[in-house]
Amino acid sequence: MQNVKASIIAQRLLNLYRQEHVIIGGWAAVNQVFVDEASDEVIEALGELPTGRSLARHIANLRSGKTPMDSIERELLPYGGAMSQAPDATPVDSAQRVALESLIAEFTPDQAGLAQLAASPVIQQFGPEWIVAGRAALAGNAELQKKWDVVVQTYRAYHLWDTAREILNTPISDRVRAQLQVDMPEYETYLPMFGDAGNELLGKLRTFISTIKPNPNQTSEEAAVSADAASAAVL
Repeated sequence: MQNVKASIIAQRLLNLYRQEHVIIGGWAAVNQVFVDEASDEVIEALGELPTGRSLARHIANLRSGKTPMDSIERELLPYGGAMSQAPDATPVDSAQRVALESLIAEFTPDQAGLAQLAASPVIQQFGPEWIVAGRAALAGNAELQKKWDVVVQTYRAYHLWDTAREILNTPISDRVRAQLQVDMPEYETYLPMFGDAGNELLGKLRTFISTIKPNPNQTSEEAAVSADAASAAVL
């Protein structure tokens, strides 16, 4: 059972590694989690996962002091560093930067605020990487970047809200159910932002993943391994 738990933690850390670009606090936040939770068993489990060896090397660098706790070596960036900077094809001129700053100043952390932001030509020009591109466009202004973090947090919350409702309202495969188990920490972070409705939805998700029907020919440990393997296959 210890190896099963290590595999689950390894998969969760790998998800954080891949999603750092949309996590509030960036590398400074996720690196502390890596250092705190990566036991020897977890490091071993990472070696069996796609890109897991890169994360294991990164954790070793953090623990040795080679890499600062708010950084990562360029060669170890997930996706080859593609998500760490704004696209070169979408530069922001002074007028666009003013428009972006105005959007942020007027932003309300709700669905209407997100809709208004998404309709802006400044945001639309960034394409699907608008989260990274927007933050890069605000480089040098820590106050505005903090406000941008609120935008990202709101976007992520509503995205997870919609995903959670879709999971509960449509027939879902065991593979998706296994992925939900891995992603639960993120749902537990964002759904409470919606108050009682969010907590109720979170409770339904917890019930959903607790009702996995076991294979009568599998031990509980084997079933957990199968779920974790299915989760890894999704990514």
